[in-house]
Amino acid sequence: MTFEEFSRLAQEAFQSVPEAYREGVEGVTTIEALETHPELPGVLTMGECRTQAFNSQWQGPETTRSRVVLYYGSFRRMAEDQPNFDWEGELWETLTHELRHHLESLADEYALEAMDYAVDESFKREQGAPFDPWYFQWGEPVGEGVYQVEDEVYIERVLTEAEFDRVEGIEFSWKDQSYRLSRPQELGDVHFIVVDGTEPYVQIVLVRRTSWRQRLRGVQRSGGLSVLESRAEARRIVANGEEA
Repeated sequence: MTFEEFSRLAQEAFQSVPEAYREGVEGVTTIEALETHPELPGVLTMGECRTQAFNSQWQGPETTRSRVVLYYGSFRRMAEDQPNFDWEGELWETLTHELRHHLESLADEYALEAMDYAVDESFKREQGAPFDPWYFQWGEPVGEGVYQVEDEVYIERVLTEAEFDRVEGIEFSWKDQSYRLSRPQELGDVHFIVVDGTEPYVQIVLVRRTSWRQRLRGVQRSGGLSVLESRAEARRIVANGEEA
């Protein structure tokens, strides 16, 4: 993918994000250079959120401005190491990750609004009403790909269809313990697996890896995304990968 194509996709992806989540963000800038972590030179930096807060006793979109920066060179280096590199998928994940940094900079009020939204959507799901299947991502981040909404913990696993077909079980870690549960029959676009016997209430969320274009098309289809739910019992993994 050329730098020009990358820049165009970045702008289109940014415009596709709901306006409420772009408030206070001036835009996205693409830089052709490769960037590495300032303290870990061997780690690529795919993007960053550059935030400037103006003097005010209140923080919000009016006083906190951000710009998302994406490094094309880092994406290209990663693509060189991965023959099946998903440019669109990685771009979308990096963009939304940096937008979350912006939202987190808007003080507790915005964090509270995000949590309220997650709680409301969780309630809709419990009641069998239409809900936003990505609501869990607006909960409190408590780890890489791990979110908490009140007393519920969501552990996200992103898989392609091919990766899903290859695995026999889904492994995850929680409270310094490793677990494995049986793979469900279908991946779906978003699949909530309620894990029995955990406290607090743990759910594994399997997400089909798709480009942001495919995700938008899924939302726009008359049937919407394929959102599934199942239950499974987690088996603790002990030495040598054996199950307890």
